[in-house]
Amino acid sequence: MDYAAARKHMVESQVRTNDVTSRRVQDAMARIPREVFLPGDLRDQAYVERELSYAPGRRMLTARDFSKLLAAANPEASDVVLDIGCGTGYSTAVIASLAEMVVAVESDEALAGAAQDNLLSLDINNAAVITGDLKAGAAKQGPFDLIFIGGAVGAVPETLLAQLKEGGRLATILRNRGVSRGVVYTKSAGAVAPREVFDARAAVVLPEFEIPKTFVF
Repeated sequence: MDYAAARKHMVESQVRTNDVTSRRVQDAMARIPREVFLPGDLRDQAYVERELSYAPGRRMLTARDFSKLLAAANPEASDVVLDIGCGTGYSTAVIASLAEMVVAVESDEALAGAAQDNLLSLDINNAAVITGDLKAGAAKQGPFDLIFIGGAVGAVPETLLAQLKEGGRLATILRNRGVSRGVVYTKSAGAVAPREVFDARAAVVLPEFEIPKTFVF
């Protein structure tokens, strides 16, 4: 399979056509090989227009949702970024090409190890992967200019919002009552406010961010 051609087609048909006008995001996604971050039996599906479940509780977002969320987050070259739920490291790799430094957190030790190996294989040296609780983030390495959660969540914990710098942003897909929306939270004057930016397709919440069901009698 010609992965380079497939990657170019993905950017042209799934990214640009969905109002992602950021050339930095387009170029980053055109450079980073998605197939590297998938197991062998899924690599030929790396550029299809659907989410790919590649490990328990981990999915690779569609190029559309990922690019729209990343463009809305607006990573800058001087940013220090926290990437939550990095899985095998695709989001970390793309963000690392746009920011100064990325700290990625993955709760699954095997996935975290795979992510670090994948980043090294691509000579990405401005990103580090740590194993830990996704909701806890990485307070010791913060505060952060940007926090990126690479999947849908039922709610954003205060522990993560507290790790934002003044003027910092947190980008995620918020799923509520069966509807998913890309949301960017911005910290200003010590307070954090959300802004909905697009209707997302991601329908499965990251297990660590599911809202416990309550019983009603």
